[in-house]
This record gives sequence, structure tokens and C-alpha cells, in this order.
Amino acid sequence: MTGARAEQHPVRIGVQLAPQHGTVAQLLDAAARMEDLGVDLVMGWDHFFPLTEPDRPGDHDGAHFEAFTLLAAMAERTHRVEFGPLVAATPFRNPDLLADMARTIDHISAKGSGVGRFVLGLGAGWNQRDFEEYGFGVGEPGAAGLATVGLATVGLGTVGQRLTAFEAAVPRVLARMPKLTPPPTRRIPILIGGAGERRTLRVVAEHADLWHAFGDEETLRHKSMVLNEHCAAIGRDPATIERSTGTSVRGLGVGDPETAERFVALGFSTFIVAISPPDLDDTPVRALLAWRDRRG
Repeated sequence: MTGARAEQHPVRIGVQLAPQHGTVAQLLDAAARMEDLGVDLVMGWDHFFPLTEPDRPGDHDGAHFEAFTLLAAMAERTHRVEFGPLVAATPFRNPDLLADMARTIDHISAKGSGVGRFVLGLGAGWNQRDFEEYGFGVGEPGAAGLATVGLATVGLGTVGQRLTAFEAAVPRVLARMPKLTPPPTRRIPILIGGAGERRTLRVVAEHADLWHAFGDEETLRHKSMVLNEHCAAIGRDPATIERSTGTSVRGLGVGDPETAERFVALGFSTFIVAISPPDLDDTPVRALLAWRDRRG
């Protein structure tokens, strides 16, 4: 078995709306339009500055909006889709506060049905500028922020430091959820992004409902096998983890039906395509939706 068992999870198509180079109105209109098209998930990202340039060099200082406040507005604007950050950087927020934010957005999204639609994506963070300009460190979870300004921990830190903070943050987030009053409307699904074999995939095996990673077929076949080994070590059925891949605005990943079909054979069932203002080209999203619907 190279991945989770094929067809264990239904094929789902998502879109990542990059909150850059546009207005809030454009982004919320795009979220509503994606829902009308029939996507299953609408995701954001957790950065503080644009990652790509729209049409001219040097525009990494263009318009950009914060993840969770925009997601709260998305909760009110949409009605059916699941949504969340792809992914929230755990060093940016106290883990207990992060759980409370997720729970609150979950309740906002539960209008009508009484059941929320929020998916909490978590990761260790990676963008140097985000860490440095906002003064976030990678020490003990919850210590990040102004308290660390001027100390050696401010900044991106090493991969090992970020993973240590991430490993401590995820169980704190999960432990806080049932203590909240009121609790979430449902068990909020946890999506973990990343593919580090020794530590990240172990956290996926321990805590994730969904795993998201980028890579070609050979790479993700191997990563899936490593994840399966971590699951076996703790007695978890690897097929209970929904496996997700897709494209990024920086050109990574799987964005066409023919390739996606091959990934289904590896156990991947969710495909999330990144689109960005100013054009918000949804052509690959429409192609994947048509493929999903043909598959039945």
C-alpha cells in the first residue's frame, strides 16, 4: 500500500484564495463564486506580505490581508463549503488563543445548520519576512511576540526550533478546544501541512485528520509510505487520514485532472488549487471540478 487505501475518502476539490494584490470585497466575492462553482473547500494562507508579484517586479509590498479576520468574514459570506487557513503558522499565536479563534469562527460558520465548517490548518511557518517584520520568535509556544523582541529567538530560527515549537503547539490547541465554553459545534478537523519525515509526519500521524503536501508522484509516494510507518508505530489506521495536495501560487504541485487521477491511485483524494488576485483565474479549478463530477 503506497498511500491510504484508494477511494477511502471521496475526491474533493478546493481552492486557496491568496489574500494578496486585491481587496477584501474581491476575495469574499471570489469565495462565494467558488462555492457556487461547487468546490468543497475554500482555503486562505497565513502570511503578512504577498508571496508573488501581480504584474510588475518589486511588488512584494502590495496589498495583503490577515488570515483569520478574513476567514471570519468568509464564514459569514459562505454557506456550504469547508474553509480555513492553509496553514496557520503556530509561532504567530498563543496555541490556546488559536484554539479559541478557530472555535469562534466555527460558530460563525454554523449559521442555519448549527454545524460549523471550519478546518484548522497548522504548520511550523517558513517565511523569513513574516517572522522578522512582525517580531515573532520560535521559542516556547505562547511566548512569541513582543515579549521576545530583542532576544535571540526573534526571527525564523532553525528548522529544528520551529518544529519543536510546532510539536508543542498542536497538542495544546487540541487540549484547549473541549475546555472552551461553548465548545466548537463539531470536532474541528485538523489539517497539517508539511512533509518532514522524522518529525512533521509523526505529528500528522498523531493528530491530523488531513495531511497536505506538495511534490511529484515519486516524492509523495515515498512520503505516504513514511506516514504509514508512523501510523503503524502508534496503532493508527493510515486510511483515516485524508491526503491532500494541489498547486501553490509559486508554481508547485498538481493542478490537472490527468495528474490528479494518478495521485488518487496513491491515496490522495483532495486537490487544492491556488489562485490569486488580480486575475483570480479559476480555469484549473473548473477543470478539476469537471473531472471530479465525471468520476461520480
